[in-house]
Amino acid sequence: MNSAKLLLVEDDPALAELLEYRFRNEGYRVRVTADGDEALMMAAEELPDLVILDWMIEGTSGIEVCRRLRRDKETAHVPVIMLTAREAEDDRIRGLETGADDYLTKPFSPRELLARVAAVMRRIRPALAGEAIEVGDLRLDPVAHKVQRRGEPLQLGPTEYRLLKFLMESPGRVFSRGQLLDGVWGTGSDIELRTVDVHIRRLRKAIEISGARDPIRTVRSAGYAIEG
Repeated sequence: MNSAKLLLVEDDPALAELLEYRFRNEGYRVRVTADGDEALMMAAEELPDLVILDWMIEGTSGIEVCRRLRRDKETAHVPVIMLTAREAEDDRIRGLETGADDYLTKPFSPRELLARVAAVMRRIRPALAGEAIEVGDLRLDPVAHKVQRRGEPLQLGPTEYRLLKFLMESPGRVFSRGQLLDGVWGTGSDIELRTVDVHIRRLRKAIEISGARDPIRTVRSAGYAIEG
């Protein structure tokens, strides 16, 4: 669950196999497809942490997949790195304007792509790089497995710790109960949605300190978010 989830959309079988191997070797969880329509379905089924998206793919084009990911509120904030054989500046600008976060022109070194993905992941999920996360007056150290608030150590149960870490990795973002179940308990879990509410209440109690406001926001009919 701590490994970043990548969705690789690439229709060159040899390149897709090579990239999948390299990323899995680095500890990433990778799902692969060569088809744009299937990529959109896969992103809806299991929210990826990052999408590596080839421009020229089967079915819906990469540029249109990127556009649709940005339009959907569930995937709007998922980083996208586009791969393309197009070198023209207008094409690069078009890709970035559509919502891509980065752009790599073929042929490229897999090491460069790995480095770019790692840089994006450090920016959006610092805990994956072993760095402490800070949101407001909360500080979570994933290496020492410790949480502090205003410098005061907090005692959290294992589930509450994972839940807090998941929320702190995307401050301000509203997660539905289903997304929290997938992210904290894992996909395919048979735990009921209302269990999330129970653990949110426990988490709130665990991080509560005198004179500090509740950083966990309940968004009616939508889910929960943590804010600084």
